Amino acid sequence: MGSKKIAILGAGKIGRPIGRHWLATGHEVVFGSRRPERLTDLEGAKAAGFAEAAASAEIVLLSVPYPALSDLLETAAGALDGKIVVDATNPMGLSAEGHIISLLDPGVTQGRATANRLPGARVARAFTHVMDELLWSRGTQQRDFWGMAYAADDPQTGEIVAGLISDAGFMPVGLGGLDDSAALDPGGPVFPHLFTPSDLRVAAGLVTAASR
Repeated sequence: MGSKKIAILGAGKIGRPIGRHWLATGHEVVFGSRRPERLTDLEGAKAAGFAEAAASAEIVLLSVPYPALSDLLETAAGALDGKIVVDATNPMGLSAEGHIISLLDPGVTQGRATANRLPGARVARAFTHVMDELLWSRGTQQRDFWGMAYAADDPQTGEIVAGLISDAGFMPVGLGGLDDSAALDPGGPVFPHLFTPSDLRVAAGLVTAASR
């Protein structure tokens, strides 16, 4: 795939480990933050404001906490047109019975919701269903073993995102388009779990256990 210029908007528990993986595989990474001057120990990455970081990149990863996503999109939306935008945010809530659920309306996936807000961008979903504390360790200690689900509406975007997943040490498993990505949203059958690629395909309903 070659080296890419990537902006990671949000330098927390998701963005940091993924950024470390991408730096190690030769990508150019800039972290976007409301207060970039406070970011330290970036291991060769740069820091900038949200809009500046997005404008400098070919690919943008959204990794802020979900409650901050709306403000982020308002701040950086103009810099996202024409770019691949990988949404790693999760609209997670709890039902009255204590079950993990999506905060979105029934039938609406997070990927589609973000794509509707960014009509000029090529939106994908990835890095959502593996617990953040495992993103670094499983992508290094057991590289190319665990599956990572992703979704994108066009094949070219999906191919690039699959390459980024591989560069982060995981095995990409495509679910289809954004409307097919409910399995990796909160409340979906693969959230928040770690699977081998074969087990991930079964859990997501892509194949049956008997046909693995």
